[in-house]
Amino acid sequence: MLFWDPTFIFLIPAIILAIWAQSLVQQRFYKYSRINSSFGFTGAELARRLLDNAGLFDVKVESIPGKLTDHYDPRTRVVRLSASTFNSHSIAALGVVAHEIGHAIQHKEGYVPLTIRNAFAPVASFGSGFSWIIFLMGLLFWSPVLMKFGIILFLLVVLFTLITLPVEFNASRKASVLLNNMGMPSKEIAAVNQVLNAAAMTYVASVAMALLQLLRMLFIAGLFGDRD
Repeated sequence: MLFWDPTFIFLIPAIILAIWAQSLVQQRFYKYSRINSSFGFTGAELARRLLDNAGLFDVKVESIPGKLTDHYDPRTRVVRLSASTFNSHSIAALGVVAHEIGHAIQHKEGYVPLTIRNAFAPVASFGSGFSWIIFLMGLLFWSPVLMKFGIILFLLVVLFTLITLPVEFNASRKASVLLNNMGMPSKEIAAVNQVLNAAAMTYVASVAMALLQLLRMLFIAGLFGDRD
C-alpha cells in the first residue's frame, strides 16, 4: 500500500491544474516583466508611495532574494519584495507590489478573512507537517483514532486554503483600485489583472489539491478503518 497507492489517481486533476496555473503565472509575469510601466516608479518606490497614501507610514519595505517571493508579514508589519520586483519598473512587478500593499491595507482595516487566516496559520502549518504522518501511523498500527486525528488535522489545512481564497482575490481587487487611483493607464491595469488573475489560480489549485487529499484520506480510512 505504501509503495503503490492507487488513490494517487484522486490527485491527478489537482496536479494538472497546479502545473497549468504555475505555467500561466510564469508566462504572464515573464511577458509583462519585459514591459515597463509609464509610471516610472520602481517596485520599492511604488510600495512606499502606496503605503504612505494609505497612512501606513510604520510599515517597512524590504528586499529579499528570489523570484515571486513577495509577501506582506503582518507580524512584523513589513512588505518584502523579491529581487524581481524591488528595483523593477515593469508592469508585472508593479502589479505584484500593489497586491502586497493590498494585504497591508487589509491588515490595517481588520479584514475578517485575513484575521481568520492569520489565526489559522500556525495550526495549519502543524497540520500540513504532521497530519499525514499521524494518519499513516494509524494505518500502520490499525488505529482508527490516529487516522481520524490525522484527518481532523488535515481538515484544518483545507480550511486554511479555503479562507486564503477571499484574502487573495480581495488583495488583487485592491491592487487594481490602488493603481487606478494612482493614475495607471487602463491598458496597464488590464495587464496587471492578467498577472494577478493567473496568480490567483495557483491558490485555486491549492484548494483543489487539499480537497482531493482529504477525499483520499477519507477513502483510505474507509477501506482500512474497520479492520481489527
